Amino acid sequence: MPFEGAPGAALEAFRAELRSWLGAHLTREVVTAGARPVDEANLVILQTWNATLVDGGWAAPSWPVEHGGRNASVAEQVVYLEEMNQARAPGVVNVIGVSNIAPAIMQFGTDEQKARFLEPMLRGVEIWSQGMSEPDAGSDLAALRTSAVDHGDEFLVNGQKTWNSMGHFADWCQLYVRTDPTVRKHQGITCFLVDLRTSGIEARPVKTITGDHGFAELFLTDVRVPRSAMLGEQDKGWTVAMTTLSFERAGVARLHLMLATKLADLLADPRARAGLRDTRLRQRVAGIHSDISCMRWLTERGLADPTAYGGAGGSLSKLSWSAIEQDLGDLALDLVGMDGLSDRWAANVVSVRQASIAGGTTEINRNIVAEHVLGLPR
Repeated sequence: MPFEGAPGAALEAFRAELRSWLGAHLTREVVTAGARPVDEANLVILQTWNATLVDGGWAAPSWPVEHGGRNASVAEQVVYLEEMNQARAPGVVNVIGVSNIAPAIMQFGTDEQKARFLEPMLRGVEIWSQGMSEPDAGSDLAALRTSAVDHGDEFLVNGQKTWNSMGHFADWCQLYVRTDPTVRKHQGITCFLVDLRTSGIEARPVKTITGDHGFAELFLTDVRVPRSAMLGEQDKGWTVAMTTLSFERAGVARLHLMLATKLADLLADPRARAGLRDTRLRQRVAGIHSDISCMRWLTERGLADPTAYGGAGGSLSKLSWSAIEQDLGDLALDLVGMDGLSDRWAANVVSVRQASIAGGTTEINRNIVAEHVLGLPR
């Protein structure tokens, strides 16, 4: 698939450089740590690896050079993801920070905010979470009710956030709050960069059905946030939330790469190979392999041409990933058999249930595709 700014020789040199660097620096300990959700046991290992990535210039290739990146093209970003996935190399600790929060700081932040936050975020020295979802404002983010009352040099914040990734490990939070309750819900929202060690903030870990503690709830009671912590303009937070910069566009390629790796792991399991004696199961394997290939082509077309699919390529990829992830989870248990009820495949089949919710629910993404691709009315 042709990408802009991707001459073959230069792209292969980029790939060779990264592959050589990974061969010299990536250890089995890091690979093992990166295969698990972040917790107290592996956080230090991953932060140390994060610093190694920064020193090698491989923490965030898509970032501008002046902020520690390589200003990588979309094609180079795809190659980066392919090689990191092939080597089973974990990326930065601050995945959400580097991919979502940092671009907003680069675009809307003051010079002081950029100087203060970007380097520690990239190095993983300071962990970030994103305060968006609330108990009654998930897919409908604009329905958020956490309030921030203007008191001149500071705001008084009260409310609750949920599903904060790594929220109980985090030092900082990109927090979205309502500063004007009198206007339409997409207006009157403001974004703040909040120190989670501020008095009045409590982070409670959320234990998921698989036993992980990767999320937290935030409770904010009379939290004093300085005006200088505001990111962008007051009441213009929706613009900050919806900002997507081109240098992170290739991130959607992670989805089909992760699926391909999981399918390869499954087929490498001797129990699964024994299960392939069943013709029906072989057909399901072939079907999922084909689905992953189609998803790859769909994603690459969307990356090569941002106007393809009416600009809804990300939603199409997310829908494909959700369906394949759950089909693959079911297939794994059918192939492995009863032994799989006590190992990684049992945990996997439970965890993939969230695939139709995480990163935008299936219903919301179908609405986006219906309106922007099929031209159906709202």
